[in-house]
Amino acid sequence: MLIGANKIESHNDELLKKHQNKFAFTASEIGETESIIQKLIDFQIAIPSWALGTGGTRFGRFPGGGEPRSLEEKIEDVGLLHALNNASGAISLHIPWDIPTDHNAIKALAAEHNLKFDAVNSNTFQDQSSQDHTYKFGSLQNVNKAVRKQAIAHNIEVIQQGIALGSESLTVWLADGSSFPGQLNFRRAYQNTLESLEEIYAALPSNWKLFLEYKCAEPNFYSTTVADWGQSYSYVKKLGDKAQTLVDLGHHLPNANIEQIVSLLLMEGKLGGFHFNDSKYGDDDLTAGALKPYQLFLIFNELVEGMDARGMNHAKDLGWMIDASHNIKDPLEDLLQSVEAIMIAYAQALLVDRKALEIAQDENDVVKAQEILQNAFRTDVRALVAEARLRSGAALNPVALYRGLDVRKNLIGERGLKTMATGL
Repeated sequence: MLIGANKIESHNDELLKKHQNKFAFTASEIGETESIIQKLIDFQIAIPSWALGTGGTRFGRFPGGGEPRSLEEKIEDVGLLHALNNASGAISLHIPWDIPTDHNAIKALAAEHNLKFDAVNSNTFQDQSSQDHTYKFGSLQNVNKAVRKQAIAHNIEVIQQGIALGSESLTVWLADGSSFPGQLNFRRAYQNTLESLEEIYAALPSNWKLFLEYKCAEPNFYSTTVADWGQSYSYVKKLGDKAQTLVDLGHHLPNANIEQIVSLLLMEGKLGGFHFNDSKYGDDDLTAGALKPYQLFLIFNELVEGMDARGMNHAKDLGWMIDASHNIKDPLEDLLQSVEAIMIAYAQALLVDRKALEIAQDENDVVKAQEILQNAFRTDVRALVAEARLRSGAALNPVALYRGLDVRKNLIGERGLKTMATGL
């Protein structure tokens, strides 16, 4: 389904007067807004191909209808999101779920929707029908060298797929670990994993990056071979300059200080990017900002401060991507809400008075420091985010237009009620 520019213009015309009033008030409260709006226009958040279908639970999956049945339809869905918000200009593919049969045709289709290809993601947490060995007891860490070689070869194949599409980064997430004490020799598991990663790293093109995720638990619950940011940092430090840590907001123990992690990784030049979502108990894959919007703001506060300290480009020098696949919401509505929450947190972080905060910190004025941060967080910046969309030709209210056009109903009409997204 395509959303024509005329439909977006008509939607915006109906909301324009109300928006202009809100924007004028917000601008009068904030002062200088133009630089913030331009940064919002430039900021793009990649959409993962697996987030376009309804996610599952340990007990079942309940497809919502009209889910994309092919890579082509996944690209069309991301193009639809990008038309609505002009902030979702890239798609991240999961191999082997999303292997193109014709790379040139897929690149041409993506270009039609103004999309680029973000990081490609390997998959050694599932067995595939074509493989000789099982990953039941791990992949890059496995005690069986043949299994490790199989997993290395898969990651190198993913790099080749990414090269053909114009991607420039590989994301590695490992389900490797153990569920019971004594099952695994921790040092050997680390050494095997490092040696495997070194072979994968050697296959990277000179302009590529390797992002290594970490996760405290799941599917193994006694130990995880890349369990936290320190372990990821240990690997990527040894691998080289092209290797960096990727932070997934759901991959931490409860109440972890993610903003401090972000700050230190940035300081060390080893923060590669983000997988945005929200969680209460674990890797819940909830809509970004749905539960902990203040934490999301605090993370962006450290991102803005740390990137500015290093002279980094906010839009280009880190990888920004959503990682969610929930089982209740319409996936496209969920993604629109996540992008909106991320843009709001980013805009709020841009409001922080850095000089005043630094003075408060130097003077140990704890109350003043808190006031500075909370004043920025409590500022309603939704009109700024909407203005950025308006200026870039997107919808003032993406979710409202999505519903007003009955997009899901139309997708069900095109694809069927019982379709299920590939790979999930």
